[in-house]
Amino acid sequence: MEIESRPWGMYEVLLDSPECKVKRITVAPDQRLSYQYHLKRSEVWTVIKGNLCIILDDERVFREPGETIKIPQGAKHRAWNLTDEIVQFIEVQTGESFDESDIVRIEDDYNRE
Repeated sequence: MEIESRPWGMYEVLLDSPECKVKRITVAPDQRLSYQYHLKRSEVWTVIKGNLCIILDDERVFREPGETIKIPQGAKHRAWNLTDEIVQFIEVQTGESFDESDIVRIEDDYNRE
C-alpha cells in the first residue's frame, strides 16, 4: 500500500486498478486541501471519521460519517477540516486517469502548483 504525506495530512492508496483508484484521506485539524478540479476523473467521497466541510463549485456543504458527496469531473472542489480532530474520508476515483498530474489547482495554502 502506498502512503503519501501532504502538508494538510496524508493519504493511503487502498486500491489502484484500471477501473478505479481508492484512497483513505486523512485531513489534519484546521487544514484544507487545495481548491482544484480534474479533467480526467470524477470522485465520490464517503466520510468515515469526523465532520468534513466541502467546497463544491463555491458552495460550502458538510458531511458526517456514513454520508457521501459526488465530485463530478471538472467541478471545483476542496476538502476542509474546520474541527480540532482529524477527519477521514474514502475517495473513489473513476474516469480516464487517476494520476496526480490531473490536479488543476485554483488556490493552495501551501503554494503548490
